[in-house]
Amino acid sequence: MREIPGRRRKFSMRRGRRTALLGAALTCATEWHWPILPGVGIPPGGRPGECGCPHPDCVVPGAHPFDPGLLAATTDARMVQWWWTNRPTAPIILATGNRAPSAVSLPAVAGARAVAALDLAGIAIGPVIATPTRWSLLVAPYSLEELGELLHRQDWVPSSLRFHGEGGYVALPPSQTGAGQVRWERAPRPAARGVLRPWLPQVGAVADALVEASANAPGGSSSELAY
Repeated sequence: MREIPGRRRKFSMRRGRRTALLGAALTCATEWHWPILPGVGIPPGGRPGECGCPHPDCVVPGAHPFDPGLLAATTDARMVQWWWTNRPTAPIILATGNRAPSAVSLPAVAGARAVAALDLAGIAIGPVIATPTRWSLLVAPYSLEELGELLHRQDWVPSSLRFHGEGGYVALPPSQTGAGQVRWERAPRPAARGVLRPWLPQVGAVADALVEASANAPGGSSSELAY
């Protein structure tokens, strides 16, 4: 049979992306013990900004749970294998808070500034997730009371700064969403020798830098949630 190089290469790339998603999902669930579930994704042939859900004005296109809902998040390997076998291109959604990582997200420009400022100050940070429009810093789980105390100490908190605690979620690499490719700006690293679960900083250790960077970035005071 005559081979069509372009078509074979395209199939190979697509298959590789699907394999990478399943592998990443299993790592998150079984090695790191992060509860995950598949996101709604983008429709076949969808344009940038489109979402596979029925809401035309979706603010997190492709990067949110739909069916199943967020409460279905699990660390069970069999369930994860079944989900991504049936939906091999689905984004990986982390259910934040409780015993899972929480997150603080901010616009991409502000995120880059915050990471640079934390590095300059010698403050250790954990995994950083990046999309073309928004960055998320993963932190240790925090309570609403702890978050309230942190925010109370601030003179002003930009509305573009978002906190993802219990009941929240973020998309994990290497997901493809309506906002583009999700990638690690800072990859997870083990908490200690022999411990597979990634190390996470406390939210208080990074809060001041995130607030300042978000406030000073172009459009930092905007209330629009751009993922």
